[in-house]
Amino acid sequence: MPVSEVTAEMIERGRGPDPRTASQRRKLAFKVRETREKLTSSGTGSRIFDVELLRLHAQGQAGSTPAMVMLALAVAAGACLWVERASVLFWLSLVAVGLALSHSFAARFLKLPEPEVDVRAWRRRFTLAEALSGALWAMIVVLLLDDPNPTARTFVLFALLLIAAMTAMTCAAIPAAVHAGLIPLMIAVAMFMAPWDGFQNLSLSIMAGGALLYFVVLAKRLYSTSLDTLALSMEKEALIVEIEQSKANSDEARRRAEEANLAKSKFLATMSHELRTPLNAILGFSEVLKGELFGAHAVPAYKEYSSDIHSSGQQLLMLINEILDLSRVEAGRYELREESVSFAHVVEECRHLLSLRAKSRDIIVSEAIEADLPRIWADERALRQITLNLLTNAIKFTPQGGAIMIKVGWTASGGQYLSIRDNGPGIPPEEIPTIMSSFGRGALAQKNAEEGSGLGLPIVKGLVELHGGTLTLKSEVRAGTEAIIVLPPERVMNALPQLDGETAQPPQPRRRSLRAGRSAA
Repeated sequence: MPVSEVTAEMIERGRGPDPRTASQRRKLAFKVRETREKLTSSGTGSRIFDVELLRLHAQGQAGSTPAMVMLALAVAAGACLWVERASVLFWLSLVAVGLALSHSFAARFLKLPEPEVDVRAWRRRFTLAEALSGALWAMIVVLLLDDPNPTARTFVLFALLLIAAMTAMTCAAIPAAVHAGLIPLMIAVAMFMAPWDGFQNLSLSIMAGGALLYFVVLAKRLYSTSLDTLALSMEKEALIVEIEQSKANSDEARRRAEEANLAKSKFLATMSHELRTPLNAILGFSEVLKGELFGAHAVPAYKEYSSDIHSSGQQLLMLINEILDLSRVEAGRYELREESVSFAHVVEECRHLLSLRAKSRDIIVSEAIEADLPRIWADERALRQITLNLLTNAIKFTPQGGAIMIKVGWTASGGQYLSIRDNGPGIPPEEIPTIMSSFGRGALAQKNAEEGSGLGLPIVKGLVELHGGTLTLKSEVRAGTEAIIVLPPERVMNALPQLDGETAQPPQPRRRSLRAGRSAA
């Protein structure tokens, strides 16, 4: 087994792939090979097709036996009008023997498993049985050959044609059996029509010959139809096998993904503890060194080094927390602690927290929040993280002296939205899927070597989707970027605003600005 296929869960269990799954895959692979062999065969030299044709012939023989018996009784009853009953009973017994032989062959064949079928031997048996049955049916001519009654001759002629039609239909799967069964009937018809003279004899002879030729053509058409039916059946079977194989592959892939996800979760849980324990110590001692709690440093550079250690530790702790948050969101294990929350209040708090960072870069942060927005049912911590991540990105990629606009208000459907727009360099459209993926960073962030793990937007997207909302990123190069969060109406706790545009007055948003050099309002 390749090393790439070994998962952590397999190592923990001390075994490889599931034996039951491996056995199922082997069976499916065998079915695929068998079905491909059926589909690639021509239908004339393939054992599988030949066995299926023999099976169709046997089923036709077994199913037509009652009808043939009834026909034999009807012909015998009609022949008793012109021939002695003893002769008719003798002929009927011979026909019964032929029908019994054909039926016994068919019944034996249908009970045989496919690997034990000798195709040539059984085709020979069916052909000989049909030739014997045809010869016995044709013996009715011997009984009525010397009878000059035209009605008797017409009766025998149509009886032979009816027998020929049934033979052509029941034996169509084996062309040799069709010919073997029809040749005695053709000879009997020719012998029966030869003594007759006149126009009536000629017309009946032409009609009988044409009917027999039509039965041969009909048998050939039925044979072609049987081949097409078998081919379609094989194609359907191949499709079913492929679907089963695809399902088995998807089940195997899902099992491996679940094992890998379990191993990842265990790894993250273990590593988060193992990393946070020494990291907290680093942060604590570096903060003591930075604050010079036990006295001033003999070398002033040590204080600067301890500050660098402390800031690096905080950045590493933030990265660990982001990775854990993203893993919980992706695994569906992030539990929302929902409560009544004022979305506008959360946004104002986040703006206030980042006000110093914005002032340090001389960035104007403006607000446009609609008045009297009702509270929503959401996780306040998640909303705060969503807002902080988006606002941090906006400040990070907005040039010095730029502007950021924050809007909170109603959506057309009755939900609430948050919009954060900056006038930075923007994002090329082809890079938006990249930055929305885990650890994805755009060309601008890489060029400017901006700090960040590339997990901010994926975390925002996951948290918003947990609330049933959507994240939309609109950007234009050299025009800025706008991130829009939309929460559904189901999360709004109060009644929706009036929808009548003529009577309802839209609420006036209050606007606030924050400029570098001024205190936060």
